[in-house]
Amino acid sequence: MRAFNFSAGPATLPTEVLEQVQEELLDWRGHGLSVMELSHRGPEFMGILAQAETDLRDLLEIPENYRVIFCQEGASAHWDMIPLNLLQGRSRADYIETGYWSYRAIEEARRYCQVNIAASNRSDQFCAVPLLQDWRLDPNAAYVHYCSNETIDGLEFHWIPETGAVPLVVDMSSHFLSRPVPVGRFGMIYAGAQKNIGPAGLSLVIIRDDLLQPATPGTPFLMSYHGQVLANSMLNTPPTFTIWVASLVFQWIKRQGGLAAMEVRNREKSDLFYAALDRSGFYRSAVKRSDRSRMNIPFHLRDPALDEKFLKEAEANHLLQLRGHRVVGGMRASIYNAMPLEGVQALLAFMADFERRYG
Repeated sequence: MRAFNFSAGPATLPTEVLEQVQEELLDWRGHGLSVMELSHRGPEFMGILAQAETDLRDLLEIPENYRVIFCQEGASAHWDMIPLNLLQGRSRADYIETGYWSYRAIEEARRYCQVNIAASNRSDQFCAVPLLQDWRLDPNAAYVHYCSNETIDGLEFHWIPETGAVPLVVDMSSHFLSRPVPVGRFGMIYAGAQKNIGPAGLSLVIIRDDLLQPATPGTPFLMSYHGQVLANSMLNTPPTFTIWVASLVFQWIKRQGGLAAMEVRNREKSDLFYAALDRSGFYRSAVKRSDRSRMNIPFHLRDPALDEKFLKEAEANHLLQLRGHRVVGGMRASIYNAMPLEGVQALLAFMADFERRYG
């Protein structure tokens, strides 16, 4: 029986990509070496890196005035890197609080500047995106930061905020490459790899040229976006294996029909899942319907005393990594690009059977 991995990250990868990795792991394209053994400055890996950027630019239709950086740090490192690079002598920045990860970004930014929480849904228990009309943006802010998909809370922005002349910075980690994105609406996009990109240990930055200025004096050299661009993402040895796998994932997405096709598939999976939740009195989703994430679906059983039984039986049925984050409890099914419709159908069939037996 096939197993399905519903982990929020490190997440499931396309089977086709894993098979290619397996096939080429010991001998990459007849070179007699693994990709992990190739020199990061040799022509072989430089070709991998260049192709990865080309494919990413094609997928997202990245404008020419944006740079792509492959960073060895995880996405959380950018909570510090963003103010160090983007404040540029200013003392204030706007942040939108919509869940655990945006809260963490706010706490880090407070080390470097005065943070204006321009909007928050804390009073709604992070169950709905704050209405734009209620945002209190500072026109003198260095930038506006938000997290467009909260992995833990299952909240997703299905619209892009308008911030005028103030650059919009977004953490897209949990739904990056799940749908088309108008990159030109943003000053900077960043995302961790271990959701829709590849293995953990890599993050990507897409940043507009006018924001690429020397970082605040005293900034560690590895944390300078300006320096990373000048060095072609090679201020130090990059995570070569992870970049290679990411490049294979980009090519896989292109073979599936690109981001428009990914969006259709992801809508189908999430619509099916939420319809089942809404029909049930046994399971519930706390997130406002218009703001539900297509990637991360937290849900709760009517009787929390059944949680452990649910998880144990799910695992026995090869439905893995369904425990909710410790912050919110319950269950969570992450259904990223690589999760097939078959996996969602298998989980829903199990959930229906569990409800019949214990509901």
